Amino acid sequence: MALVPMSCLLAEARKGGYAIGAFNANNMEIIQGILAAAEELQAPVILQASQGAIKYAGLDYIAAMVKCASEQVSVPVALHLDHGTSFEQAMQCIRAGFSSVMFDGSKFGFEENIARTLAVVGVAKSVGVSVEAELGKIGGTEDDISVSAAQAMMTVPEEAQEFVRRTGIDALAVAIGTAHGPYKGEPRLDFDRLEKIRGLVDVPLVLHGASGVPEEAIEKAISLGICKINIDTDLRQAFTAAIKQVLAAKPDEIDPRKLLGPAREALKEIAKQKIQLFGSAGRA
Repeated sequence: MALVPMSCLLAEARKGGYAIGAFNANNMEIIQGILAAAEELQAPVILQASQGAIKYAGLDYIAAMVKCASEQVSVPVALHLDHGTSFEQAMQCIRAGFSSVMFDGSKFGFEENIARTLAVVGVAKSVGVSVEAELGKIGGTEDDISVSAAQAMMTVPEEAQEFVRRTGIDALAVAIGTAHGPYKGEPRLDFDRLEKIRGLVDVPLVLHGASGVPEEAIEKAISLGICKINIDTDLRQAFTAAIKQVLAAKPDEIDPRKLLGPAREALKEIAKQKIQLFGSAGRA
């Protein structure tokens, strides 16, 4: 199936009361594992390319691999730029065939974030590409982007309302207590804040840094309007653990296929668990 705009997937998720899994794609095996999980469960899915993935694999390689893989499955797939940091990068991704981009202007002041986001929206919407933006700062590290605990700021509901109204974005990533990367303790999500944002904002909401968040918290977040959930760390951990397991049993193994094949299967199982948790199985 050809790539579809993320906004179409999120609109259905919002109506149906479930969330779409947004999984980071870094290489061929990861892409194959994610899409195999989605196909098996007949679930719509979002594949994301982060700053690190683009630097590692190259923008054209990522786009080509996802396009090729999406044509082999029957479920709808969106290709999304995760945490884009500039107008120029968003345009590069649009030219490469991405069906969705995120512009992360959360490091800027409120007015500058709006202005920079508007510039991306103006072009993306004209060619049918969805736009996600972020308001508030999500702690932790996402490839080259780090936000310390002291810098992390929760999304202000009234600002979210104004931001969405003035930018015309398709989805808003909110800061309600999650963080990128592994958690040192159990994350505590601010559900009261999320509920206030949901009451003021008329677009699908996005939860970043969801790896390691307890299942009951994920379910409650979905019930309060989260329609897109980003998962990366859980996939990485499963992928690398499988490689380590093969090497522990066969330390002299030199065939990369015998390392990456089991890793792909382990990642697939985690992706399936997340899809089922998010309620998107059978929604394709």
